[in-house]
Amino acid sequence: MNATSGSGSVGALLLCAAEPEAVRPAAHLLRERLLLAPADAPRSGSGADAAPRSPERWSVVVPEGKPWLDDGEPVDRVLAGWATALAVGVTWPVLALWWDADRAGFTLASGFRRQVGYEWLADGTPVGEDEAMRTFAARLGLDPVLDMESLAALTRPDADADGRARLLGLIAVLSRLGLALPAGLAPGEPADRLREAARVQPGAESVEWSGWRDAVRAELDVVESGPVGPWVRGPRARLLNGAQLAAGVSLALWGLRRRSGGWAFAGGVLVAQGALGLAYDRLRARV
Repeated sequence: MNATSGSGSVGALLLCAAEPEAVRPAAHLLRERLLLAPADAPRSGSGADAAPRSPERWSVVVPEGKPWLDDGEPVDRVLAGWATALAVGVTWPVLALWWDADRAGFTLASGFRRQVGYEWLADGTPVGEDEAMRTFAARLGLDPVLDMESLAALTRPDADADGRARLLGLIAVLSRLGLALPAGLAPGEPADRLREAARVQPGAESVEWSGWRDAVRAELDVVESGPVGPWVRGPRARLLNGAQLAAGVSLALWGLRRRSGGWAFAGGVLVAQGALGLAYDRLRARV
């Protein structure tokens, strides 16, 4: 069965290694109806395992709709485009988890670097490359011995682990970095159930496209209030934003040639972010 068939088993989550306040502006640019909620592990208690090894905050983004049906693309391709669009131009990585009737997997996007991902069949059979897991661990700063041992187990045959169990095993490893998915937001759940569970989470909020003016205002609010340093203005900022603009144009054209709505959309977001950054630099230079 194809991911675009409308099967109730299709679902997706986006995990961002940042607090919701930082994720919100980038999520606005996706121009989709989304639900955004904190996804942090408890930080109280004692002992070596009572707190995450790193201070990262986590957020989860849940689609309110089913864009893989609207675009006619597999869920993994749609989420890969979204993850790229969210991750470029920010300092935190984005992990897309996805599943359908036939497969389950993840895609990690981090800045301008090439995406890395892994995939399992619905019965848990690994069909990815072991090197992808090593790259995944390195980019997230996971322990190269203990965490990598747990990740390597996910790439080996296991008759008792289906695709859902593989993703749950991945989340268990990330819990050591502070990730804790809210109740009801678990891999394998259909999109409708994920949406309803996300709506009732403490601190959850709706993110909905309301036009470029509000999106630009939200982006500038973050720039003005956040400690983003010399990248906001000046030669380095112009270099970064110019690179985003050029990469966005190339990616959008590539997506259009391949008839990939997800990648074309990601390119459009890059173009918007680069153009916004250049405009902000020019505006502030006149003040």
